[in-house]
Amino acid sequence: MKPLSIISLFLKQTWEKYAICFALLIGLISTSYSQHTSRNDSLKHKIDLRLVQQKDQLHTLKLLIQTYHDPDFKIKYSDKLIKAATESDSLDYLFSGYLYKGQALFDKGNYKLALENLKQAAQLASQGHNTSNLAMTYSSMGMVYASLSNKSKALDYYNQSLDLFKSIPDSLHYAITLQNKADYYLNQKMPDTALIYLKESGQILKSVKNNRGIGNNFGLIGIAYAQKGKPEFAEKYMQQATSILTANNDYQGLAIYLLCISDIYFEKKNFDTALEFANRALDLATNYGLKEQISDAYLKLSDIEKSKGNADKAYVLLKNHIIYKDSLHNHLTIQQIADTRSEFEIALKQREIDGLNHQKANQKIMVIAIVIALFLTSLGALGLFHRFRFIQKTNLIIEKEMSRSDHLLNNILPLETATELKERGEVKAKRFESVSVLFTDFKEFTIHSEHLSPEQLVNSVNYYFSKFDEIIGKYSLEKIKTIGDSYMCAGGLPFPCSNHPARMVLAAFEIVKFVEESRKSGSKELAHFDVRIGINTGPVVAGVVGIKKFAYDIWGDTVNVASRMESNCEIGRVNVSENTYKIIKDSFECEYRGEIKVKNKGKLKMFYVNQPNNINVISNQFSVQEKEIKNIVL
Repeated sequence: MKPLSIISLFLKQTWEKYAICFALLIGLISTSYSQHTSRNDSLKHKIDLRLVQQKDQLHTLKLLIQTYHDPDFKIKYSDKLIKAATESDSLDYLFSGYLYKGQALFDKGNYKLALENLKQAAQLASQGHNTSNLAMTYSSMGMVYASLSNKSKALDYYNQSLDLFKSIPDSLHYAITLQNKADYYLNQKMPDTALIYLKESGQILKSVKNNRGIGNNFGLIGIAYAQKGKPEFAEKYMQQATSILTANNDYQGLAIYLLCISDIYFEKKNFDTALEFANRALDLATNYGLKEQISDAYLKLSDIEKSKGNADKAYVLLKNHIIYKDSLHNHLTIQQIADTRSEFEIALKQREIDGLNHQKANQKIMVIAIVIALFLTSLGALGLFHRFRFIQKTNLIIEKEMSRSDHLLNNILPLETATELKERGEVKAKRFESVSVLFTDFKEFTIHSEHLSPEQLVNSVNYYFSKFDEIIGKYSLEKIKTIGDSYMCAGGLPFPCSNHPARMVLAAFEIVKFVEESRKSGSKELAHFDVRIGINTGPVVAGVVGIKKFAYDIWGDTVNVASRMESNCEIGRVNVSENTYKIIKDSFECEYRGEIKVKNKGKLKMFYVNQPNNINVISNQFSVQEKEIKNIVL
């Protein structure tokens, strides 16, 4: 009790002298700090809602790796997990880091590095006496050796994995490894051996009621019977797989199985049966918006038609394959935004952990401050001031990164759509009753591209499309997308207006003028094309579909007719539909072309737009100088 009594007496004698100064100092700092903390907590809350809620860094990293499927992302954060687990001396998390990194390297086709990491994972699993981890590692190593066509080692690791899973027991992973082994035998064209393992794995999967596994089991059995030349059995099991995978919403797996069977019949030169399965895969992928499988199906159909001697059909199907392949690449920018946010959020989580450690240190300082009174209290106040400055700088970084992400999103989607997506997490489709749609296409683009280097081709397309972007921005139109060498834009959305057909025609004239001038310049650094343009006006539905790699798009018969206007147009001309003609006929001089037969549409009336009827009226309507309009259209 004596030390406490001495401290109490000291505090009592000292407090009366410094109470007023102490109160004023703490009051000023507390007021400033609390005002900033309120703002900081608001920003912090927004970020924390998007972070994985885990107690420590190791759990957070492992969950991120399990959640994301991009191999490059997995490799990057597996390295971070390995480093953090090594520093924390955590054997289990160190094993997970090497296992995930090995699997990601396998997905990228780097089999040598994949095996090095998987062997390290196997050593750690053995060291920790974890049978389940060792079995999973052996199963992954079996898949790598199977891809390397090392039959003996692949089978050896599969068998070791099966023995370990059987000893635990872990019936589900045992069955999955059996199916991996069966898949290996199917790749070796040994369907009878594969069926033995598929029969055993199917019984186990039924007993544990794993419906998705059962569906995949039936799909692999169907492939086995197709290899055996028994299409009736293949059809039977494929129908069962179809039913189960459909009930479990695994349409992607189903589409893949159908394409695999098509490959088998294609190799046997049974082109009609191969065509049937490829069309089924295309229909399924189209119904459920599986763009990657749609692209693969079109490529397979193109190969089949080419082998059957139908060169024209093969060319159209190959073009559709290229269109869908290009549409997948259009989503890369969205993925870059997601990667930027993920890396930023991980950095913020690390700063929060560091902040907690710093807070614990401050608590110790507060205990000492009570003993030595005003000296350490003043030191603590100084520490709070520095922390306030640190948080202020941190918040500036947070705001800058969020602003950067928002700017990237607004470059991809219309402002109204981007705002709705950020606020609600989804975008409701909207119908617009009057929208003008424009398509451009370069004549003989494929022939030109064969004689150009990849760099020259990309630079040329970028040169033209960048100018097109500038032109449609000038007339307040909305770019929708590019598909190969085709450029698509629309007017009258997302904000309806009455004069969008005339704006679209003026933009079309300026695009034609620009392409002609570029061709006449004779620059050797760029490819020179002829352009044709088609325009149609009518109702469309606009919105964003999907939850990943989303993009703004429009649908409807109006879009299809606009595309037909472009494909039936002569080079250097602007071809419009009857709907567009009725709206612009008083403002522009048009040339009737008659009724022209169009694929899947019958005969449609078409008109060439030549020049404005009254340049003065158009100049006043769009705030464009008469001299500029004459320069564009004459």
